[in-house]
Amino acid sequence: MKHVLLYQPADNVLELAPLHFEAHNAWALKFHAAGTLLMYGTFGDPATQGAMAIFTSREAADAFVADDPFMVNGVVARHEIREWDEVLSP
Repeated sequence: MKHVLLYQPADNVLELAPLHFEAHNAWALKFHAAGTLLMYGTFGDPATQGAMAIFTSREAADAFVADDPFMVNGVVARHEIREWDEVLSP
């Protein structure tokens, strides 16, 4: 079982995201290096469609959200974590 984190952007995401992206990406790379963040990225139009990340556990997703610079600095309006039952992988 994997866990998918969905981010909905704040209204001022285009202003805030560039200011906090470097710290957000460094935070993500820490989780990726630990093996708990498998992948993350934005949807077609991130300003309206948001982004998602796939984690190996709920605990990892919760820990990521707790101190993610995008969450802390209001880049994200709301988030949701869903269980994902992966059926096919490489």
